[in-house]
Order: sequence, then structure tokens, then C-alpha cells
Amino acid sequence: MTAPLRRRLPLALLALATTTACPRLDPMNTGVNKKRAYETSGEFADGLAMRHPPEGTVPYRSALDPVVETGIGDDGKPVAASPVEVTAATLARGRSRFDVYCAACHGVLGDGESQVALNMSLRKPPSLHAYRDVGDGYLFRVVTSGFGLMPSYASELDVQDRWAVVAYVRALQLSQHATLDQLPPGARESLEKEAR
Repeated sequence: MTAPLRRRLPLALLALATTTACPRLDPMNTGVNKKRAYETSGEFADGLAMRHPPEGTVPYRSALDPVVETGIGDDGKPVAASPVEVTAATLARGRSRFDVYCAACHGVLGDGESQVALNMSLRKPPSLHAYRDVGDGYLFRVVTSGFGLMPSYASELDVQDRWAVVAYVRALQLSQHATLDQLPPGARESLEKEAR
């Protein structure tokens, strides 16, 4: 490559990047029939650009139960208990998704103790054990929409995976706050022997 060509190449790339990012040059923004919502239009008798869907069209609706999909009950509030059955497979999936997406900030025990949390000076991720009194739907909404500095994980975790993470968070909370009488008899006897 010759020296003059090498000098012109960055300028050409800059010009190309500038023109492709410019909204005024985007043909989708300047189309002849392009109308914004609530804009008037001379093409229709009623003068409105927004049109009703053609007769017979069926709106897209998810096949999932709305409560499962949103975590919101019929009363408009987050549901208290998960609408998804919690099985060993659900907990295993929840653990694997938690370890990938949540543990880096919230810690492997969900206690907010992690290397990432140590390096966050603005606001540290909270301990998930502080949320034992909120409904499962609330936790589902936080994973879905994000909260504070935490982003939404809806694009990384599908609906079933989000409910699996909620189930695993509940298991973590129980594991760290279980009382002696909540333990199975074998585990209780073992701990009592250790305490002697």
C-alpha cells in the first residue's frame, strides 16, 4: 500500500462511518410514505396515518399463562408463590443459570459477597437473603426488568429459566436460614452430635 493511500484510508473510513450513522441519510427514515404515530396523512379519508389492523388479523399472544410470563397476578401485584412447579430438575437448572448470570455479583451463596461486589464502589449488589419476605413474582420481575444497577436478564434467560433462578434463590435462602427443626431427622441428629 502506498503512503498517500495509507493517509487517505482513515479519512475514507471516517466519512463512510459518518454517513452510515447519519439519520438524515437513512432511507428508512426519509421514505415517501414514512409517517410517525399520530401524524396526519392525506392518503386516507380520515386524515390519520395510524391504521387499524386489517379485519381478521390475530394479535400475537404468547402461549404461556400471563402469570407465568409476567409474575403478576390477577390483582396486578407480584405473585407470592411461583406458578411453576419446583422439581429437582428446576433447581438444577436454576443453579446452573444462577452460577452463570448471578453469582458473579451476588456471590455463590447469594449473600452479596463476591469479587465483583468488592470492586464496586458506587453500590454493592445486595444480599439476596434480605429478600426472604418478598413474593416470588417480585424476584421474577427483578430478573426480568432489572433493578438499580442490575440490568434486565430477559434476553439471556427465558421465562422458565427465570423461574428456575427464583426457585434456586429460595433454596439458597432456606439453606442459609433453616432452623434446626426444619431439617430432616438424619441431618438434625448429625448436627446435634457435632454440637456435643
